[in-house]
Amino acid sequence: MASNKHFNNSQSDLSNNSDATDPARPFVPNTVTFARRTNSGRYVNYSRDDLDSEIGSVDFTNYTVHMPPTPDNQTTDPSISQKVEEQYVSSSMFTGGFNSTTKAHLMDKVIEREANHPQMAGAKGSSCAIPGCDAKVMTDGRGQDLLPCECDFKICRDCFVDAVKTGGGICPGCKLPYKNADLTDQADQQRPNGGGGSKMERRLSLMKSNNKSAMVRSQTGDFDQNQWLFETSGTYGYGNAFWTKDGNFGSGKDGDGEGMETQDLMSRPWRPLTRKLSIPAAVLSPYRLLILIRVVVLALFLTWRVKHQNQDAVWLWGMSVVCELWFAFSWLLDQLPKLCPVNRSTDLQVLKEKFETPTPSNPTGKSDLPGLDVFVSTADPEKEPPLVTANTILSILAAEYPCEKLACYVSDDGGALLTFEAMAEAASLQTYGNPDSYFSLKRDPYKNKVKSDFVKDRRRVKREYDEFKVRINSLPDSIRRRSDAYHAREEIKAMKMQRQNRDDELLEPVKIKKATWMADGTHWPGTWLTSASDHAKGDHAGIIQVMLKPPSDEPLHGDSEGFMDLTDVDIRLPLLVYVSREKRPGYDHNKKAGAMNALVRASAIMSNGAFILNLDCDHYIYNSEAMREGMCFMMDRGGDRLCYVQFPQRFEGIDPSDRYANHNTVFFDVNMRALDGLMGPVYVGTGCLFRRIALYGFDPPKSRDRSSGCCGCCFPRGKKKNHIPEENRALRMGEYDDEEMSLSIVPKKFGNSTFLLDSIPVAEFQGRPLADHPSVKNGRPPGALTIPRELLDATTVAEAIAVISCWYEDKTEWGSRIGWIYGSVTEDVVTGYRMHNRGWKSVYCVTKRDAFRGTAPINLTDRLHQVLRWATGSVEIFFSRNNALLASPKMKILQRIAYLNVGIYPFTSIFLIVYCFLPALSLFSGQFIVQTLNVTFLVYLLIISITLCLLALLEIKWSGISLEEWWRNEQFWLIGGTSAHLAAVLQGLLKVVAGVEISFTLTTKSGGDDVDDEFADLYMVKWTSLMIPPITIMMVNLIAIAVGFSRTIYAVVPQWSKLIGGVFFSFWVLAHLYPFAKGLMGRRGRTPTIVYVWSGLVAITISLLWVAINPPAGNTEIGGSFSFP
Repeated sequence: MASNKHFNNSQSDLSNNSDATDPARPFVPNTVTFARRTNSGRYVNYSRDDLDSEIGSVDFTNYTVHMPPTPDNQTTDPSISQKVEEQYVSSSMFTGGFNSTTKAHLMDKVIEREANHPQMAGAKGSSCAIPGCDAKVMTDGRGQDLLPCECDFKICRDCFVDAVKTGGGICPGCKLPYKNADLTDQADQQRPNGGGGSKMERRLSLMKSNNKSAMVRSQTGDFDQNQWLFETSGTYGYGNAFWTKDGNFGSGKDGDGEGMETQDLMSRPWRPLTRKLSIPAAVLSPYRLLILIRVVVLALFLTWRVKHQNQDAVWLWGMSVVCELWFAFSWLLDQLPKLCPVNRSTDLQVLKEKFETPTPSNPTGKSDLPGLDVFVSTADPEKEPPLVTANTILSILAAEYPCEKLACYVSDDGGALLTFEAMAEAASLQTYGNPDSYFSLKRDPYKNKVKSDFVKDRRRVKREYDEFKVRINSLPDSIRRRSDAYHAREEIKAMKMQRQNRDDELLEPVKIKKATWMADGTHWPGTWLTSASDHAKGDHAGIIQVMLKPPSDEPLHGDSEGFMDLTDVDIRLPLLVYVSREKRPGYDHNKKAGAMNALVRASAIMSNGAFILNLDCDHYIYNSEAMREGMCFMMDRGGDRLCYVQFPQRFEGIDPSDRYANHNTVFFDVNMRALDGLMGPVYVGTGCLFRRIALYGFDPPKSRDRSSGCCGCCFPRGKKKNHIPEENRALRMGEYDDEEMSLSIVPKKFGNSTFLLDSIPVAEFQGRPLADHPSVKNGRPPGALTIPRELLDATTVAEAIAVISCWYEDKTEWGSRIGWIYGSVTEDVVTGYRMHNRGWKSVYCVTKRDAFRGTAPINLTDRLHQVLRWATGSVEIFFSRNNALLASPKMKILQRIAYLNVGIYPFTSIFLIVYCFLPALSLFSGQFIVQTLNVTFLVYLLIISITLCLLALLEIKWSGISLEEWWRNEQFWLIGGTSAHLAAVLQGLLKVVAGVEISFTLTTKSGGDDVDDEFADLYMVKWTSLMIPPITIMMVNLIAIAVGFSRTIYAVVPQWSKLIGGVFFSFWVLAHLYPFAKGLMGRRGRTPTIVYVWSGLVAITISLLWVAINPPAGNTEIGGSFSFP
């Protein structure tokens, strides 16, 4: 094993502390022999004293640890044993949990049909040649049989282990001892296979010792020519020290010239990965000036309103003034964070040059990008169709990111076999991306296509995808028929056993639990179709199944046997894992937040990507390079202080008019861009790229270097000496100093998994930006992440099962400081707030091509319930310790105002409801909110309205939204404010005062099953109590208009000014509620309900006019002249 000096002397503090807290763990010293390999290939042994004295030398930095052969440690090729172990793990389903043994169930097949991808679990292969064993032979990344003996005797993993451990290492075929088969490549030789410390510690040590010359260059900014010549095969050429013997540095074996040229290595200017694009001053300056003008005018107007009471209707004046004061305050909270909007751009070409181009620190040009874990969460296959989830998985597998650095984890919180098999079908599909999105495009698919093969290939891919959709849609019936058949077989077996045991006795009916059966003929360990003990939605074991095993380090090209020629295509796929956390009665599983935290822990043990991308099951990757664009921000200078990169949410399947503002463009293109100019946008629940250590609750690097207290210059805090190693100084938490953090606190925070604790410094190191510039203070050396990954073993997956158990979070800080935060239905906003409160920053990444696309509820009832959930979470935030009023000094004042607005905006509904009834009350009473419509009032009203319109136009200018989108947002603001927001305030108060818990149902994800009408859900009217306030407001205002007209017409001295004021504001309310009224009409093609309403209004108006023309007897004067007072 290759290691370094630091790793030899001491392990990482976190792992040391975790071990120190377990007194029951015995320490067993290993007897090892240390040796150094010379240039001739001979090993020179070192004693411990010699090693300690010479280990500091650069020449002897790398050493090898050799363990002598023992009966349990035969001289077999370690790469073979590790490969067969990984193949065994990837073909097994691991289950376990609280008070239960972790079991590995070898899966012959995971779906009915045969798996055809070599990485997939249950892939086809040869059978073991050992008599009585029908297991499959282990295979490599291409699907070829992995045979440990030169005689090519076919043997499975279990039989191979038995032959090595109990059979003396003798091959059952040729009866000769196993020899080293030539199955390893260069990557396998570099992989650490032994030595002290845990797997994570060895990996961290190897990364830090990888390519010392890169560290020298990153620290000085200059390239050390002598050291490069010493460590590589470089030699002096024609006046240049950077030429290799073949005349090209980092080229392929054939010298194809794809390596580094001379000018690429000499004096290359440093270029940033991202740029901040400021809004033009011609737009931003007038925008800020208008905000200032409107603030001043509002202040003057409110002062005038307070001083000039309406003595005829003080109650009406009082209610209107209170509402207007609140509206002004609410508008100020919403507008102030918009003072500094910014745009950002990325340079993917620079990213490729820095991380995937041959350099002196990365001669082979392997990807130096950090690992990335993608989380997809689903809970109910009935409300979240499996086809939607499968399309999301397909888009992840096709993402433009190095597949060896990418891993996808699917959390099935319902533990449904339907989701499991749908995921397996997606893994077995040969077409990746999102075919459903591609084949539903309106444009001509053959535009600019000239090759005839394209038509044939497209037709075949479409047919394969159509067959895939049919298989997914038929899965519920297939699982049910299969379970019924197996159940009938079990009943027959039970009856036969009963007859054999009871010859002449009266037979009783046999009762057997109706289980749900998998494709391989075994019980499904998750939720059964017919619930039973240990197999219900809230009561089942934890499940982990590796659907696609980790890809090999080298490209794996396909063949031309199928309908497409893949000989030049790398067919490797990312790691794909199915996870269903353990659930037991009596435990609070914390809904989606708990499921995400389980994925954080499981992924840390299995792949430990430095970054995490979380997606809802209905949000697929629309831009295959979105991950790279997000990584540009994380890997740029200063990126180590970014906790997450938030992408905007874009939606498909929305009606063309966007009746209910489902696109939400005002929020995603105006508010979020504005927050990007402060500390960053809020986290919105999906489409977010996280830094793993930020989720772990650590502070950003160097956030505590500044003095604290009321006056840092007068009363500076004395600095304590740091004894923590340099690599762990970024792992700090605010309430603990460095020394306390490195003691027994960490295991109590994260739990008792040493695997998890050891992974933390590795994730932190991998997430650092490149130290390719002297200004990068907390960077890592280039080329440090080009080492191969660790192979999966059964111990690793078993540990992952342990950390997703229902008891693991007990007495830890998961959900309170670490991971997704519990206690709110909007855990996303709270999680992002906690990170900003610790001093982290975030950025908003708007890509030219939409990064992700998803679905949104276009039905009115579903939309209102979605808004209700968001608003209820905001009310919970306001009444919790996550209120922005209690934020730390690390949060900027404008960012604090933005978070304060998040918690306050639902309370605007109380004043909005009152204000919507004021026009009707004015018309009913014949009074108005002011004494008379004088010039001062009208001028103030005109200036306020004009400034609002101008601000809207400028926001449209710098954000790129349309005027129609802005108006739709205004309309739904009133619809949601008078319905869902009011209900959220009431429910939030009930929870705070009476402790009544709030439960919400999942938002239904449409699978697009109705082919006759794409927008069928839009016209479906589903009654909900949330509709009562808006309907009441509409009815009251319509009746008030009629009453106001009739009173004015019949009045002896008509008050036309008050009528116009009341009617104007009533129409303002009705115009905002028009989409709501349209939603009550029903489907197109039928007679809308609104027609009958307007027919009644027209009839009433005509009747009133008729009465005015032909008045009743005894009244000769109707109405009067119209004039303003």
